[in-house]
Amino acid sequence: MYVADLRELDIRHLIELDAVAEHGTFGRAAEHLGYTQSPISQQITALEKLVGGSLFDRPGGPRAPELTPLGERLVSSARDLLHRVDDMGRDLDRFQRGEIGQIRVGSFQSISTTLLPLVVGRMRAELPDVTIRVYETDMDHELETALERGETDVSFVVGRPDGPFEIDPLLDDPFVMMARPDQFAPGPVPVDLLAGEPMIGQRSNNSCQQMNESGLRAAGLDPTYVFRSNDNGTVSAMVRAGMGVAVMPLLCIELDDPRLSIHPVDPPMPARSVGIARRAGRTLSPSAQRFVELAKELAPQFADHSVVVTT
Repeated sequence: MYVADLRELDIRHLIELDAVAEHGTFGRAAEHLGYTQSPISQQITALEKLVGGSLFDRPGGPRAPELTPLGERLVSSARDLLHRVDDMGRDLDRFQRGEIGQIRVGSFQSISTTLLPLVVGRMRAELPDVTIRVYETDMDHELETALERGETDVSFVVGRPDGPFEIDPLLDDPFVMMARPDQFAPGPVPVDLLAGEPMIGQRSNNSCQQMNESGLRAAGLDPTYVFRSNDNGTVSAMVRAGMGVAVMPLLCIELDDPRLSIHPVDPPMPARSVGIARRAGRTLSPSAQRFVELAKELAPQFADHSVVVTT
């Protein structure tokens, strides 16, 4: 029993078969495709050999060739396949233009409430059919692990983490102090004024909190924490309530909250550097590349927030 092995099938075989079936003769099919008749006849003969049977009855003379039952069956399947190939071409074209696809993004809390919504909003306006999924954690090593394993395509990161990453810098985010209005004189607050002052902080396993505490100790302060939370809003709420003051990256703070007073710290602590990372040597999809471009385009407006903290 003959079983057709179509692994050697050339898509041109099906295009030419469809053309002969549609236009009625080998000559008109060749003219439609821009060929001479001879190559069309040769390709159909090769296709008949491949499928193991005649596809056309060729009566000769002025009479046009007619599809055999095998030919009718194959033309029906061929047209379905050609339609799928056309659909695939359109799909790939849209993907290459960045119009479709999925982006998996790693993020952390202060970026998720500031820069990320702006990037997502622009992506939604430009490329509404792109799916965006976000994995958020305040643990740097978790973001780095997810990126290295391919669980995210790009990730916002702090500093320049070790690993097989390429990082585009976005902004430097300074550490500042939050207090109640009129608790301190306008302008920078000397670190030594915070000696013994109750402080609100994030949990000690938080990477930015570790940078925070290292900076304060390097400036000569041994901070006294009376409450810790990794939720930025909760930290701010406790400062507003008068439980203590907090030193945090500027992106973590609602600058327009009149119930808070924001001060630079004297001496200044090293700012945290925020970037967007990808795995080294990996090609991003066009839509993911556009995400990175938008992050770089929109990030400077948050870097400019440092001018707010001058009084």
